[in-house]
Amino acid sequence: MKIAVIGAGAMGSVIGGLLVKAGNDVALIDVWAEAIRAINTGGLRIEDRSGKTETIRVLATDKPAQVGPVDLVLIFVKCYHTEAAVRNAAPLIDPQTVVLSLQNGWGNGPRISALVGPERLILGVCYHSATVAGPGHVQHVGKGMTFMGELDGKMTERLARIADAFNKADIEVAPTPTVLKEIWSKLALNICTLPTSALLGFYAPQLVQHEPLLDLMRALLREAVAVANAQGIALNFDERWETITGLLKRCAPNAKASMLQDVEKARQTEIDVINGAIVEAGRRLNIPTPYNHAMVCMVKSLEGSFQQLRP
Repeated sequence: MKIAVIGAGAMGSVIGGLLVKAGNDVALIDVWAEAIRAINTGGLRIEDRSGKTETIRVLATDKPAQVGPVDLVLIFVKCYHTEAAVRNAAPLIDPQTVVLSLQNGWGNGPRISALVGPERLILGVCYHSATVAGPGHVQHVGKGMTFMGELDGKMTERLARIADAFNKADIEVAPTPTVLKEIWSKLALNICTLPTSALLGFYAPQLVQHEPLLDLMRALLREAVAVANAQGIALNFDERWETITGLLKRCAPNAKASMLQDVEKARQTEIDVINGAIVEAGRRLNIPTPYNHAMVCMVKSLEGSFQQLRP
């Protein structure tokens, strides 16, 4: 399969690298000149949780026209870059191209659909975790399931074909007729773990080591479950809580949340489509979401301090 990965950050590089190893024709598309140069010169370096590093040869470029039309465009950019990245990806898309978003948060689907058409779009969530260690060097610190599905819930041939390509690359995929529920399930994880790790500077396993923090995450999760259920999305608090805490306990000691990585680099976070999505839904449905609102306020204030640090 010919695949273009839009966003050669931590997750895009890990998933793209695994797809290359399985024999797919993959190109990494990014605007980070140093990473492009490092990957094209010395290869993409993927370090596993034991510290073992593998180097994979893969094309990296900031020019989608250099790649041309592909079978699959995989979107892994930050939410606030989605529209610009998809517009820039136009040379990759022909009438048969499928666009798959595995991004965090809520709202990327409508943005992409408005640009490429809903008939091209497949949505999903990925429970792998990774960290950028340097240009062209990523750490793959956690493995998990990936869920993907059609917007209308149909189990199509193209969905099966993409899932098969991922499974052959050791990226375990479950095609699903209820992808919106899976997106909200992942959102429930993120609203608990991303802002808390970013504000406290905690690695993933540290989030389950302090009872006051567990109380806070329970409160965040209760709000997410309430707004999801009000929209007909059947999330269960006990199931989500057991899954979230179990995942955190299994994470590598150096597993670092994407929002913490953003904060450490003094760059904009995805808080608007994470906890902000819960707050927006709560306002629309008249459901109080004070804990998620507090997370948005604190992370936004932290982002504001970044501006003061810049010359």
